[in-house]
Amino acid sequence: MKNKTWFAALFILLASTTSGWGQQSGDALARQATEIHNKVFTVDTHIDWPSHQFRDPGFVPRERHEPGKFGSGQWDLVRMKEGGLDAVFMSIYTSQGPRTDEGHANAKERALKLIELTQKMIADNSDLAAIALIEKAGKRAIFMGMENGYPLGKDIANVKMFYDLGVRYITITHTRNNELGDSSTDEKKEWNGLSPLGEQVVQEMNRLGILVDISHVSDDLFWDVIAMTKAPVIASHSSARALCDHARNMNDEMLKAVKKNGGVVQVCLLGSYIKTMPPNPERDEAMKPLQEKLRTARRGELSDEETQKVMAEFQALNAKYPANRPTVQDAADHIDHLAKIMGIDHIGVGSDFDGGGGLIGIDDVSEMPNLTKELLRRGYSEKDIRKIWGGNLMRVFSETIKVSKQLQTTGVSSH
Repeated sequence: MKNKTWFAALFILLASTTSGWGQQSGDALARQATEIHNKVFTVDTHIDWPSHQFRDPGFVPRERHEPGKFGSGQWDLVRMKEGGLDAVFMSIYTSQGPRTDEGHANAKERALKLIELTQKMIADNSDLAAIALIEKAGKRAIFMGMENGYPLGKDIANVKMFYDLGVRYITITHTRNNELGDSSTDEKKEWNGLSPLGEQVVQEMNRLGILVDISHVSDDLFWDVIAMTKAPVIASHSSARALCDHARNMNDEMLKAVKKNGGVVQVCLLGSYIKTMPPNPERDEAMKPLQEKLRTARRGELSDEETQKVMAEFQALNAKYPANRPTVQDAADHIDHLAKIMGIDHIGVGSDFDGGGGLIGIDDVSEMPNLTKELLRRGYSEKDIRKIWGGNLMRVFSETIKVSKQLQTTGVSSH
């Protein structure tokens, strides 16, 4: 196993640049990439496996699932090891629903269920995985991050409750506004950034040592967080707006602000945030009749037999009319841009696998070494790659804990 003693004493989760372009042959490059990838500590900050497990209770994480097949998803413990991926943040994701007492209660219940599924997966596979930063005897490290602050409702006490259950980052919003602030993709501005409750939540996250995640948030909310947070921020799965003009991505001024803040941007491997592809009208037309069926299947509202039929129809059409998809090289272009604007110390990887992520050449966790190979081909050093794959993120994690200890020592109130 890899030598990761440099971070071993940091903490247990629940207890508390570039050089010249490479000129190597393909085989030599592949060998060097494999060697480096297996040496450095690798972290993916966004995998939606808990939602996949919720929809498919029969999924067995310790078995290898054939990539690309229906029901295989993009993560399991076997493929995680194959891909040399040491640690993942499992996404405790809730879609934005009604902002009522009942809606918030339902969101909290779902979040608790996803945490329970994650904890059970680790208990059932304790020989392979652990909720801890420290990697022991070949175990994969599992973290949890909450995507969407919706389950917090209007109760600030829920922040600590989820912290105590193991949540170590909270994405303030998702696709629509919530009680904490404005989303990057909502049609209207409601709070013009953070809400008063959202400000309290950020302060409480700083106090507890929870990473403040600014993926999915509006630009105004981003600037509010930057102005008030005492700890570095993360964007758990975001890319560069200069290369793909999507509201979910970050413009260069935001990237510079993250650098000044000391934070990190984890490049998202979801196609629509990586590159705008040419239209595919034949595929779009062929897929139209299936769209509502697919949405219903994803919500878990169909029987297993009905779901199988829908997915078989989808796979047949997908084979006949392949989607235009970006590549691992396109993702590396975003890393190049972030390195140019921010420097090498502020870049990471958040795939969004099982939540829409996946590109040609890096379509599940077993293919993670392909990104290392591409970075090496472009002239990134082993030191650079170590930072991108986990070093930068763990530095931010460590600094966030340091801020938390300082705030708790001085007795600063969160609200």
